[in-house]
Amino acid sequence: MRKLLLSALLASPVLMQQAVAQNRNITGRVTDTGTGQGLPGVTVLVKGTSVGASTSADGSYSLSVPADATTLTFSFIGYTSVERPIGTASTIDVGLGTDTKQLSEVVVTALGVERTRNSLPYSATQVEGQSITVARNPNPVNGLSGKVAGVNIRQSNTLGGSTNVTIRGTKSLFGNNQPLYVIDGVPISNNNTNTTTQQTGGGGYDYGNAASDLNPDDIATTTILKGAAATALYGERASNGVILITTKKGRKGLGVTINAGITGLM
Repeated sequence: MRKLLLSALLASPVLMQQAVAQNRNITGRVTDTGTGQGLPGVTVLVKGTSVGASTSADGSYSLSVPADATTLTFSFIGYTSVERPIGTASTIDVGLGTDTKQLSEVVVTALGVERTRNSLPYSATQVEGQSITVARNPNPVNGLSGKVAGVNIRQSNTLGGSTNVTIRGTKSLFGNNQPLYVIDGVPISNNNTNTTTQQTGGGGYDYGNAASDLNPDDIATTTILKGAAATALYGERASNGVILITTKKGRKGLGVTINAGITGLM
């Protein structure tokens, strides 16, 4: 028994040294490739495990990794993720580049020009086509209701009736307050074709607006331009704002989409 205890005591330091040797420490610094400054809060993980750490205020990190670890991953919001092999290195410095796909959301502005959202000096709200067709409303203008701030949409109670849209309030007491509609770069008039009696609340037929003839399923994106700076390129016709509609384009390959809607009357 004494021999066993003596052997265990002699072997314990060796076992402890082997356990310590299984982990090794890796240090380094994560910087922005554009500015060279350290990035705080970058997540550093051993690939395939939950072992990780975060960079400090100057972008430096220190991480204890298992002996069988082979790769470190570096990730941060707005930057492209990077993987680095560990090998025998004890110091791994990494530079992260900005992810343009995350930070540069492209919107269509006046005259069909595409610009990044954060470079626009004016308000341009974009609504995707699938958001308009959720309620299966046959009028694409009605599908914008409640989705854009500052846009007031008043729908008629008649089937195929006209829809009145005002952006940032009414500007004229007797004139037209409808925004300008631009479909794939072509301006169209969305004025009511109803009789004067019907427009003033009397009897008559409601023939609807021209924009209601557009199939909501054909719309890719809708961008609402507000204010004089956003609509200056369209002139006086755009004094009440602009609704830019971009339709879907053909793509290579075969794709079939089926949509259905049922409306019941009680």
